Amino acid sequence: MLVAIAIGIEVVVVSKMLRHLLNVVVIAMAAVFSFAIAPGAAHAADTGAITVDGTVATRYDAYQLLSATVVDDADTDQKIATDVTWANDAVRQAVLPVLHDAGLDSTVSTAQVAAEWMNADGHMTTALAAKLARAICNTGAVSVALKAGTAAELPCGYWLIVADDGAVAQNEAGTAPIMALVGGSAVAVKPKAATPKVAKHVLEDSAAAWQKAADATVADDLYWRLSATVPAGLTAYDTYAVQFVDTMSAGLDPSKVAASMRVYVAAGADGGFDAVACEGGNASSAPAKGWTDITSQCKVSVEGNAFIVRTGDLIAALGGADAFTAGARVVAVYNAPLNSACNHGIAKGNPNEVYLRYPRSPLAGQSGDAGFTRTPSDDACAYTWGLSLIKRSSSDDKPLAGAKLRIIDDRGRILTTDGSWSTDADACVTTGADGHVELTGVDADVYTVEEVAAPKGYTAFEGKRTVTVTAEGLDVKQVAAAKPKVTVSVESPLRVDTADAGTGLIELSVLNTPSKEVSRGFMPSTGDRTLVLVAVLAAIGVAAIVAALVIKRGGGRREK
Repeated sequence: MLVAIAIGIEVVVVSKMLRHLLNVVVIAMAAVFSFAIAPGAAHAADTGAITVDGTVATRYDAYQLLSATVVDDADTDQKIATDVTWANDAVRQAVLPVLHDAGLDSTVSTAQVAAEWMNADGHMTTALAAKLARAICNTGAVSVALKAGTAAELPCGYWLIVADDGAVAQNEAGTAPIMALVGGSAVAVKPKAATPKVAKHVLEDSAAAWQKAADATVADDLYWRLSATVPAGLTAYDTYAVQFVDTMSAGLDPSKVAASMRVYVAAGADGGFDAVACEGGNASSAPAKGWTDITSQCKVSVEGNAFIVRTGDLIAALGGADAFTAGARVVAVYNAPLNSACNHGIAKGNPNEVYLRYPRSPLAGQSGDAGFTRTPSDDACAYTWGLSLIKRSSSDDKPLAGAKLRIIDDRGRILTTDGSWSTDADACVTTGADGHVELTGVDADVYTVEEVAAPKGYTAFEGKRTVTVTAEGLDVKQVAAAKPKVTVSVESPLRVDTADAGTGLIELSVLNTPSKEVSRGFMPSTGDRTLVLVAVLAAIGVAAIVAALVIKRGGGRREK
């Protein structure tokens, strides 16, 4: 009886223990089977670390293309993706047409096969990544924000990383979209983006060369050149336009800008910017070999002393993406003379500044200004000088009024009374009460001075005298380094009194000799050379008579 009771108790105890053990086993197996049946659901929440380098932009957007189970293959040092599925149906509908156009079999719709095709050599190009990114963005897909330089956790799978256009600052550019396989070991993405460059030059007529600095005469044509370099390798763009934004100082005349503007493009980021030929101070409008005139495809808007040149699509202008792959050079040439309000000398000069707007990224819209960022500014500068000729007495430096002078520049033009230059051969200027004649705002060059009539009581110099003004130090790499030096040389009776490069003031004296008095108080009229000749002949005649009398008397004494 006791034995039976003992056996019964043992059986009951054992039965309870078996039931507990069975329950544990069932729960464990249920868990195992649940993982085995739905591996995708188990790994969908798995994440991987990704860090985007911050040398191109400060923020990025990540769009998931495909979900996958991702592991590292130690043998190949690569990641292996399995159980690949579309991130969602909207992505599938947006992406498949792009892949089919790129060469994926049109019957394929599964994520696994699409992933294998994209991983094949040569399929995932920069251009294709950009097309995929545009397609996904157009669906309104939700992105994950990534901060450059900071690690983030993303669900495992294939992701497209694009720059946040709002975070692309000056002199930055959003990189082409990057495809990244996230999962397993941490992923580091290092975007690379090259940015356009801009430069400005002005045409120096004495050398017929584009320089950072030049000097010119007020109102004479003065040509400026804007040049942009678009780097090679921008294959993610389907269109690409740039904008020159130019701001002129108050000393420059914008009235000729729009009518004179010519824009040219050439393929390749390497090479010069001699889009047009130059002769003296003039720039031809005909494009040089290798350049295409795209002026008709551009828009020029002028507002005050500023203007914008908007190009059309440079890819189309060059004939397609293949030519644009090597980059491009864009040149704009226009005429903006110095005006009467310009600064003289080097202290301030007359600067002219430009910067270039270019697309923020391959995904940024280019229909308005919001899709563009900009380069740093570059500048060039125009200088001019002021010549003051002062008629003076050679005896006491007293200023003389009433002198009539003919002043001719190197182009054969003659200075007029209103300060302008004329081709009228009879034009001349007359010195005022202070003896001054002003040449306001002139180029460094050779000038010829003739005296048509001297002031009363003075003798005019005969022939022509030259004034040579030379400006050195204009051919520099940057305007800030320009320290032009002005030297002046003249022919007598002209004299250099002042040559100040800082103020641009050059003062010259034109000396006149007082006419000599003759016997009996006779004084020929100023500049009357006939009367002077008569007086001289009369003096010679008197001298001859006196000499004859002396000789005659001397001879008579010897006879005695």
